[in-house]
Amino acid sequence: MAKPYQIIYYRGFGSPNAVWLTGRVLRQNELTSPADRASFWDNLSATVSRFLTKEVGGITVRIETFGQTFRTVTNEEGYFDITINPDIELPAGRAWFPIRYALEGVQQPDTGEAVIKDGQLMIAPAYSQFGVISDIDDTVLVTGATSAWQTLRLTFLENAFTRLPFAGVSAFYRALQSGAVTTLFNPIYFVSSSPWNLYDLLIDFFRIQGLPKGPLLLRDLGLNADLLSSQGHHTHKRTMIDKVLSVNPDLPFVLLGDSGQQDPEIYADVIRANPGRIKAVYIRDVSTDDRRDAAVKALIEATADHDVPMLLVADTVAAAEHAAAIGLIDPDTLPEIRADRQADKE
Repeated sequence: MAKPYQIIYYRGFGSPNAVWLTGRVLRQNELTSPADRASFWDNLSATVSRFLTKEVGGITVRIETFGQTFRTVTNEEGYFDITINPDIELPAGRAWFPIRYALEGVQQPDTGEAVIKDGQLMIAPAYSQFGVISDIDDTVLVTGATSAWQTLRLTFLENAFTRLPFAGVSAFYRALQSGAVTTLFNPIYFVSSSPWNLYDLLIDFFRIQGLPKGPLLLRDLGLNADLLSSQGHHTHKRTMIDKVLSVNPDLPFVLLGDSGQQDPEIYADVIRANPGRIKAVYIRDVSTDDRRDAAVKALIEATADHDVPMLLVADTVAAAEHAAAIGLIDPDTLPEIRADRQADKE
């Protein structure tokens, strides 16, 4: 039996004049939602299915949004990537907008139905005070990214219900999205070197843990040595951060990451290249290497010359207390963040 066509869309983002959209077209059965008591074999089978994909290249994807139509073509791995310029007046007080993807000249093999996928894209409202760019692995999600075996074990043998967040993260990120006034909408972008194949797992994880909805900017790669390449990690994350900054030229940003890999180095580069754009940087201390700790502290001292506070924090509450003190979040959210941390630890 021929497998159905599937459009996998990744949440787009941008500004009224430039919106970046990406996704993938595959031939595969839709992945089922995870179960909190799924077996070892169920988790392994689901993850293997994410990587054993049949890509559909050279196919036209029609994109309908803001009353306009755009077209692009998938590459040999089934990915499509397009920046559109809708040039529109957006309604006030709204951040998420509908979008529809359809394959032209293609029908589902068994039913003859059109291949359509409805989704959403995010545009930061004019009243946003700042944006947030956050790493995922070992910043939001316990990954053990400094250990190849730990990363692979958690990726293949766990699911969105059984993966663990860092304590207090959900409440802190909700506070950042609301800002100091708690009635605002500050956009949050999640950047990771994890492959796009894990997109649905991460979306489910964020939903289950109550993390704010935002675009996830992952990486095009397979199961090979590049998965753990530090050079590829640095290049990808810097490229995605630059893309977010470029489509939000008037918005300052808060950056969040961890000390385990290259987040401090990447963020220090971003600060130097974008004077006045970065309000604060929070680095979760996950390293047990004294040399690594010394290197991170040296970067922190260097960023102080640019009047940007970069903090190496032991936990979410320490970051939240500083954010409240400099006016990034409402101090009244601190009790909820402390309670969330305690609940997660228990």
